[in-house]
Amino acid sequence: MDAEVDAELSALPAGTLIQGRASTALDLLPPETVRTVVTSPPYWSLRDYDIDDPFGRDDALSDYVSRLVDDFRKLRRVLTGDGTVWLNIGDAYTSGNRRYRAPDKKNRARAMTVRPPTPRGLKPKDLIGLPWRVAFALQEDGWWVRSEVVWYKPNAHPESVADRPTKAHETVFLLSKNQDYYYNIRAIRGANGRRLRTVWDIPTSPRRRDDLPDDEHPAPMPISLAHRCVTLTSEIGDVVLDPYAGSGTTLLAAAQLRRRWVGIEIKPEFVRLIERRVCR
Repeated sequence: MDAEVDAELSALPAGTLIQGRASTALDLLPPETVRTVVTSPPYWSLRDYDIDDPFGRDDALSDYVSRLVDDFRKLRRVLTGDGTVWLNIGDAYTSGNRRYRAPDKKNRARAMTVRPPTPRGLKPKDLIGLPWRVAFALQEDGWWVRSEVVWYKPNAHPESVADRPTKAHETVFLLSKNQDYYYNIRAIRGANGRRLRTVWDIPTSPRRRDDLPDDEHPAPMPISLAHRCVTLTSEIGDVVLDPYAGSGTTLLAAAQLRRRWVGIEIKPEFVRLIERRVCR
């Protein structure tokens, strides 16, 4: 489907893939049909996906947070009353007003030709605390922030830094539409059969940019992470949504777990990648 030309859906089939902005495509979905969302939006100031959209690339920090809040209002409409969102979002450092990110020989995908300026009130090299800024904004807009999961990456990318530890984790928030929601506490157990803790040890699936064809994603979500989230907050036959679908990992995990799925992706090359991975 094309978000700019297709009409609103009256029902959702087993799989639906929409090309376009999340803000536009979410209006096409029927209300209260999605049980859970597993998503990772474009990170602010960390990657350039080479599309005609400033979201996360060169927009101001306040505009980035506001756009996420606006999109999540539309997500709330399509979620069931007991629906949830798993939001994976990475932190970032200020650029020191450099308008580019220099190539990093240890992680070439991090290079950017354009970057947002340092936000007001922050200093050069400051850690922004971006995940919690977004979480607080969503909380203020009516969402329940139910859990902060620390996704520990045992094979985290090395960094060319000498004045701080190398970052080896990201944040995943569990958000709910209402106070009561569906969560299957028995679906996944932690170490020694105990209840699942909030630190998840999950390796990444790193890719080197110079090894990638044009339609490959430089930072795909590990499918084991998507599997875990989908399993905990949905049941067989439920609809799972990713409004920033990227490489389609959430959609693939949903299909493997016998859920229906909806993916929204703005970049045509990534839509073709999803079609290869999920729609074949």
